[in-house]
Amino acid sequence: MSREKGKRGEREVAKLLSDAGYESRRGVQFCGGGDSPDVVSELPCHIEVKRTEKLNLWGAIDQASKDADDMPPIVFHRPSHRPWIVVMYAEDFLMLLRKE
Repeated sequence: MSREKGKRGEREVAKLLSDAGYESRRGVQFCGGGDSPDVVSELPCHIEVKRTEKLNLWGAIDQASKDADDMPPIVFHRPSHRPWIVVMYAEDFLMLLRKE
């Protein structure tokens, strides 16, 4: 059941990004790594999705960082009945702002 919740979360984030104008789709999860993010997007980042009630913040960003290769790691998180939030390193946030 939690795997299905995770898949739904990945589809939600892909739709959220697509609706905002960034081409996105659910990734192919089978081995981890930069070539298999939870969501594949035209955004210059590695996207990890956590659809859980309690987030281990540092565990999630560490996992995203390990899999991100040279891209900035970003974690999207949403518990039930709450909006999506984004977790990322401040340096990466500032770098992405400068590119806009």
